[in-house]
Amino acid sequence: MVPSGADGAALWAATPPTPATMTDHADVDRPPTPTASGLPAPLVRICFASRDGQARKIAGRLVERLGDDGVAVDMLDLVPAPPVAEAVDGASLVVVVAAVLYGKHLKDAQRFLAAYQQHAETPPLALASVNLTARKPGKRTAETNPYLRKLIARLGLQPVATAVFAGRLNYPAYRWSDRQIIRFIMLVTGGPTDGKSVFEYTDWPSVDAFAAEIRAALPSIRA
Repeated sequence: MVPSGADGAALWAATPPTPATMTDHADVDRPPTPTASGLPAPLVRICFASRDGQARKIAGRLVERLGDDGVAVDMLDLVPAPPVAEAVDGASLVVVVAAVLYGKHLKDAQRFLAAYQQHAETPPLALASVNLTARKPGKRTAETNPYLRKLIARLGLQPVATAVFAGRLNYPAYRWSDRQIIRFIMLVTGGPTDGKSVFEYTDWPSVDAFAAEIRAALPSIRA
């Protein structure tokens, strides 16, 4: 058994409510804000695949930070995985925030990324993995985190930006069987094993830094 990530098809237009109050509805037909030249501003689409809600919360934080910077941004749930053509429609850059469960990224995220890689016309991709292994300082980059490194290599992805974020360990929210598996994983990897506590390991300043990296990866942002 390998360490798992504990993180939880709708599109939200920016700026969304906070993750705790998001709904499955949004004004998705609203056109991007035009730039001074009259052309639509580049649109960033934040896609997420979440089991326990932390990947969704991280995606919401990215939407908020990019929106604060004046970036046109919206949000898409990858569970279930939508058709790639629909998911990328109108986007200048796609960001995927995917949770890891029991050593593997969620299947919906994997299916979406595999289809994304095979699709004829897709915008640039930024990729973030959410997993508990990243609670360890040496496992927080695409080069050092085994889950993100393997995902990129297996699918032949070429993201313009990558990030790895530690998730949230929430024992009370897990089913009994999941709780026992995660307790064993934590025992093997030196984590908390009491089966009752809640630990949020996500480094939010790192999430904000990734938002800045996403903004810098856009072809251009003109006021």
